[in-house]
Amino acid sequence: MNKRFLMGNEAIGIGAIHAGVHLVTGYPGTPSTEILETVARENDGSIYVEWSVNEKAALEIAAGASYAGARTMVTMKQVGLNVAADPLMSLAYVGVKGGMVVVAADDPGPISSQTEQDTRHFAQFAKLPVFDPSSPEEAYLMIRDAFEYSEQYHTPVIFRPVTRINHSCASVALEKPIPQRKIEGFIKDSSKWVIFPRLSYQNHILLEERNEALKEVLSSYRFNGLEPAKNMTGNPDRMRIGIATGGASYAYVKEVLSTYGEDIPPVLKVATAHPFPEPLALKFMKELDKVIVLEELDPVIERELVYLCGKHHLPVEIYGKLTGDVKNAGENSVESVGISLAKIFGRVMPKTELYSLPELPVRPPVLCAGCPHRASFYAVKTAMKGKKAVFSGDIGCYTLGNAKPLDMVDTCLCMGADVTVAQGLHRVEPDAINFSFIGDSTFFASGITGIVNAVYNETDIVLIILDNATTAMTGHQPHPGTGKTMMGAIVDKISIEKTLLAIGVKSVVTVDPLDQKASVMAVKKASENTGVHAIIFKAPCIAVTSASPLYTVQEDTCIGCMKCIRELGCPAMHMDNKKSVIEPSLCFGCSLCAQVCPVDAIKGGEK
Repeated sequence: MNKRFLMGNEAIGIGAIHAGVHLVTGYPGTPSTEILETVARENDGSIYVEWSVNEKAALEIAAGASYAGARTMVTMKQVGLNVAADPLMSLAYVGVKGGMVVVAADDPGPISSQTEQDTRHFAQFAKLPVFDPSSPEEAYLMIRDAFEYSEQYHTPVIFRPVTRINHSCASVALEKPIPQRKIEGFIKDSSKWVIFPRLSYQNHILLEERNEALKEVLSSYRFNGLEPAKNMTGNPDRMRIGIATGGASYAYVKEVLSTYGEDIPPVLKVATAHPFPEPLALKFMKELDKVIVLEELDPVIERELVYLCGKHHLPVEIYGKLTGDVKNAGENSVESVGISLAKIFGRVMPKTELYSLPELPVRPPVLCAGCPHRASFYAVKTAMKGKKAVFSGDIGCYTLGNAKPLDMVDTCLCMGADVTVAQGLHRVEPDAINFSFIGDSTFFASGITGIVNAVYNETDIVLIILDNATTAMTGHQPHPGTGKTMMGAIVDKISIEKTLLAIGVKSVVTVDPLDQKASVMAVKKASENTGVHAIIFKAPCIAVTSASPLYTVQEDTCIGCMKCIRELGCPAMHMDNKKSVIEPSLCFGCSLCAQVCPVDAIKGGEK
């Protein structure tokens, strides 16, 4: 059996390939991004792979392919599932023919997200099965199971890894790949593929019947299970206490229990929180007095157990988030699980077993040295000095424009909301100049409709598009403006400028943000007019271009005013002996500091 050392996302991607997937679509979002990238990298040409413009488009494309009998996978992060919710909710009623797996990676912490959503709730809401892997090895095998269940029950299924599964690594034993099945093709049947209220009503009844049946079926699923107590006979009180867990928390529980010697309580492992494996859970609780539940993020397993105790009149006390015995926010860890179990079992892990490490220094996120977004924000800030202006931001690298000293992001809600939030602010405070900042990738993903709304309703906003020629925040994926696809094809770039003009934006100016004089003038001009006016600040991300010759501070000229540091916040600059200093290993030669210096003390950049 072949083994490979894989990241969890790689294990999921390769697992899908080995399950015979035909089509993979998605939208980049940490922690899920590497799944689709792995499929693209390992693709022998038989799988169609694309970064779609957003999650809704990705899911609908996969649905169409699945209608024709193809096995499909869609990848996104938890907030992306919100964008895909409309088609997914309807698809739960319509069903699929080819197996369809929707990977929605949750981000407890949150580490790189704006919410701590628990996708298991979404699965319950959508009445769809959900698979929750506890390790990269399990994720590799479970994704194959997900396709099988999807096809057997003609339903999309949700696959829900969390960040610590996505980004952890393990040696994974690879199984023999399943050859791609022959695609039957789309068979016209409007009574199945065209959703009508009557059809939805009939299919809703079938959904409920199917999910009831799955409770029994999934109780025998290989990754759901009961682990009996070991050597608890000498502890009559402890032997009637059990642990219920699932996902990444199962790994933490096992690590804590490894320090308990042979004195191990019974464990219920739940890999499919919906439909909940009810018979298995009842068997687990039959001889118990107490159960402590450890899970991420919300008390999903805990609520199910409380419900079952009430339904079947079981005298079992359930402890967890609802009782305050387990923390109710943030990701779990070996340490937090050890503390929670200690409350019930009175067994504290030795400090040496907590892998105690010194605390890492605090490093607030900042825009990279040389990032063109810093120049864009600074130009707008300079142009609006002394004026009443509000700056609505968006999701991406440019969210970091909120940090001091720039302080240029007043609102940030979700992708594309900068444009529409600015419109709402304008309607309440028309005397303020409302700016919306959006990146090039987000413009295509979810910004266009908001701009159409602003033009249609004649709203006065200044649209700032930060075009750095890539999807920078998630790892530099292509988008419609880059002229590349995930299949490697070179295609025509979709022009942001032409799109804006076609929508009806009154003026569109493209300027290099590193030319501060021109940038400031463009902002002032746009802000003086009514209607929707756009400025495209166009300069590549430093990760996709070469550095320019570096800049240095002339010590004899520098007056130590700190303007370059106080106003820009570039991580390449610091003070030493009351003089500004540029760290050469960080400088990218952007020239912004030289343009800001009042005494022309910063030199360099010559070609």
